Amino acid sequence: MSKLHIKKGDMVYVIAGDNRGQQGKVLSVDAAKNRAIVEGVNICKKATKPNAQNPQGGLVEQEAPIHVSNLLPIDPKSGKPTRIGRKTGSNGKLVRYAKKSGEEIK
Repeated sequence: MSKLHIKKGDMVYVIAGDNRGQQGKVLSVDAAKNRAIVEGVNICKKATKPNAQNPQGGLVEQEAPIHVSNLLPIDPKSGKPTRIGRKTGSNGKLVRYAKKSGEEIK
């Protein structure tokens, strides 16, 4: 399992697929499957039985996972999509930085 270029909480831009051009916040990442769930992107309808949260049941709209190769993090400085690099930070740990601006990504 390799390190991914996105983490939970990142703002990302979709570069391919039906949702191309949309932006959103990463809600969760599945590193084993190389997929992420992004807020407001790749919405699908799911039929649900009545339960405590949804006593009526019926169709519920929810985000489906999207492959991480279709996502680019957004540069904190310019607000545009950027590639990611890794370098050792001041504390000796690896930190991610935006290739466009050189800005560190938290």
